[in-house]
Amino acid sequence: MNSTGLKIRMSLLLSVALVLFCFGMAGCDDHPAHAASSGRENPADSALQPPPLAVQGKLIFDETPKYASAYVGNKLACNDCHLQSGAAAHAAPMIDLAGLFPMFNKRAGHVISLENRIQECFTRSEAGSPPATNSTEVQALVAYINWLSRDGVKGKAWPGRGLVKIPALNGDPVAGKAVYAAQCAGCHGADGVGVPPILPAVWGNDSFNDGAGMNKAAKMAAFVLHNMPQNHPGTLSPQQAWDVSTYIHTMPRQRFNETYKHY
Repeated sequence: MNSTGLKIRMSLLLSVALVLFCFGMAGCDDHPAHAASSGRENPADSALQPPPLAVQGKLIFDETPKYASAYVGNKLACNDCHLQSGAAAHAAPMIDLAGLFPMFNKRAGHVISLENRIQECFTRSEAGSPPATNSTEVQALVAYINWLSRDGVKGKAWPGRGLVKIPALNGDPVAGKAVYAAQCAGCHGADGVGVPPILPAVWGNDSFNDGAGMNKAAKMAAFVLHNMPQNHPGTLSPQQAWDVSTYIHTMPRQRFNETYKHY
């Protein structure tokens, strides 16, 4: 082999080695091995196909303003807060959720069903109105959540349930504005309106209203700490997560319709 051929071969080998090294390092993946290991297969990754009603529910979950437009008052979908179609660890996943209901809802002040919880999301996170519990939209979403919960064991939570724990800190909106400009505005816009349906609005008329669960700085900070920025999740410090969440909560959004306060 001549020297030119040898150089080409060595270059190719080096490229392959770099690719293999990159796959072995979490930092080379936009979604690194950052999500918690569940100890069992994520039900969303199964080759098992969901039943037709659950398939419809996933469509509604992923593109709520398109497939449940009569009940949505902004441009948010369920998938905007419950990432990866409700299957991402520590992004308030739907996995094993069905078995928790019926449950006492402190905000509503009474026991609620899974159907009621879905209605609550429509009135608060989607800033809209509640579909009937027997509506196609609600029943399809129930079917999808049941499908994601099919392997759940009563009393044994999926390790990725809910959000990560975050220390109680005082958020600084001034510092948070700088974090937002550097880390968030590229996707959600300097004006917070995002690019729906791809990138959600984080304030304004197209975002969640002030009665939504995400309208609490602590909850948003926990979500942000683990899941944001989307291309480098988990790179913000707890203080930065608190700061940017506190800043976002100084911005305007729709008022919650008190007619639906029992949800």
